[in-house]
Order: sequence, then structure tokens, then C-alpha cells
Amino acid sequence: MTLRANLRCAAGDFVVEAAIEADVGRPIALVGPNGAGKTTLVRALAGLAAIERGTVSLDGTTLDDPTTHVPARERSVGVVFQDRALFDRMTALENVAFGLRARGVRTNDARQRARELLHSMDVEHRAHAKPSQLSGGEAQRVAIARALAHEPKLLLLDEPLASLDVRARSDVRALLGKVLAGFGGVAIVVTHDPVDALTLADRVVVLERGRITQAGSVDEIRSAPHSLYAAELVGINLFTGRLEPIGDGAAELHVDGGTIIVSCPPDITASVDGVTALLRPADVVLYREQPSAASARNILAGTIRSIADDGQRARIRIDTSPPLVADVTPASVTRLALREGVIVWASFKAVEVRPQLPD
Repeated sequence: MTLRANLRCAAGDFVVEAAIEADVGRPIALVGPNGAGKTTLVRALAGLAAIERGTVSLDGTTLDDPTTHVPARERSVGVVFQDRALFDRMTALENVAFGLRARGVRTNDARQRARELLHSMDVEHRAHAKPSQLSGGEAQRVAIARALAHEPKLLLLDEPLASLDVRARSDVRALLGKVLAGFGGVAIVVTHDPVDALTLADRVVVLERGRITQAGSVDEIRSAPHSLYAAELVGINLFTGRLEPIGDGAAELHVDGGTIIVSCPPDITASVDGVTALLRPADVVLYREQPSAASARNILAGTIRSIADDGQRARIRIDTSPPLVADVTPASVTRLALREGVIVWASFKAVEVRPQLPD
């Protein structure tokens, strides 16, 4: 079973043009910054938004092309919406059974299937609660159950964890991992969270400004990210600028916002434009006081913009010039008293920055 889509669709003045292919058993993470067009693309795949041109086919059946449009209610598609979109006046059980009843399933059979799904989502005890009585995590479990009720061939999860608190997000992420591992159709998880993308999907498709800028495995994107967003997603600092050799095997890389010292590739004796360089966040060392110049060729000061701690590592974004991302242990966050707004010094060695010359 395969989803194949090559389409153009619009939301107001914003246009998405994308080609995407996904196979059964290999979930895709559709990632991108806010405003990239992810939800617009999902709505088009679900039949909730018209496409201007192109085709969408699922399991060999054309859902959209210049002469065909299969309505959303007739598509074998399950959607978990960003805001869950549960029916306020229905109980959790009725919400899950609704889609089956709309497809002609008898009430008792629909309710039995709904109970089974709620049980599999660990919320059977909340079957008679209204959405307003559910916690965020419970409501999302109900929404997932509803999307799966009619056994769709395509499952679309639009930012399924974005509205949850840290604990609920972790629990529902683990649940989604199990759901996707056993799902017998094509699945696309839409997110802007790198943790969700890297833990729930086999492949990553990067959407920026309405266009797909890169697609591949995490390792493929990590080895050669095509944009700053993709580099940050897979945990890599990406710099692009003009390389100036300075002797002794080193060079200055002049980028927007600053200059860093990098290893100079062999045989480079003159400046080169369009050079990209990669630096692992784990190779960035943080200090609360300015370190000695002997510790590394690059020492940058800046303010901590954000800290994302998943329990095993903390990703620190720092407004240095140029901006940096560092990975440290949660113990280091405590020891250094790191928090948003604190000024830190970040250092890294020139040999740890990997320049890549333009083709």
C-alpha cells in the first residue's frame, strides 16, 4: 500500500507545492517551522481542501486529479487534528463510535468497537466523560481512537502532541509509537518537534515555505542537511559563508552574524564563497565564566534563549554571534545553574567544525 501525492494547493495567498510518497509500515514525519504549510498539505491529503492541480492516490486509487475529487467522508483516511476536534456534546465513547455509525455500522457494533479502542488507549474508564471533563492526554487518546475506528488506509496525525504538557506528551508519544508500529496502513506524523520526528518515524520530509527542501532518513539528513532548519532538527549546527585561509591549517568562516575558526581543507589557498560547515552540539562546551583562550579557538558569549530537557540530555539554544546549539547533560544544567536569560560562554575547537566546499 502506497500514498503518492504531487500537488499544488493554497490557503489564502499561501501556496504549497509538494511531492510526497509514503509506504505501509514506514511512518513519515512531515516537519517544518510554524507557517511552513504542513496543515494545509494534510488537509489536502484528507480531502478537506481542494488541490489546484496534481494528483493524490492511495493504494492505487486516485483520490484527486484534474477530473476526480473523492470527498473526505468517502476516503479511507483517519485524521487526528491539532486541536483534537472532538464533539463537545458527545461522550468519549460516542465520539469514537460516531465515524462508524456515519458509515452505516449498527449502533451496538460501533459502540463495541469504540470500547475496544478506548481500552487499547487506556481510557476505557473515561468512556462516558465529555471532552471538557478529560485531561489533555485523555482527550488526545480519544482522538487517536476515533481516527483508527474505521481502520483507515491512511492515518494523518497533525501535531498530535503539541498541546500537551511535558508528562502527557511523553506518555502519548510512547502510545503513538506502539500504535504506529502495529498500524496496517500509511502514516504521516506532522510535527515541528524534533523528538517526535526522530522517535515516531522512519523517514523525514522537511517542508519550508510551502516547498519540500529535503527528504530522507535521519542519518541522511544529519550527514548533509540542506537548510538551517534541517540541521537544527537533527542536532547539528550549520554555518554557511565565506572561507578565508589564515595559515597553520586553519581558516576563518565568515557567516551572517559572526566569524568562526575552522579547519582549512587541504589545497585551499584563497577565499571560497558558499562554504558550509557542521558542528555537533555535543562538541560545544558551556561555561558560566569566560574560559582561557588556550581552551579552544572559538569562544563566544551569548544569552540562553531556550532549554529543552528530555531527561537524558538538555538542548541549549544560545544567542551568540553566530547562534549556537549545545547539548549537555541535565546534571550540567543543574551544576552550571543554566536557565533562560543567563549569559554563558560557549567554546569549541576548530578541528571539530567540518567545512564542506560547494560543488
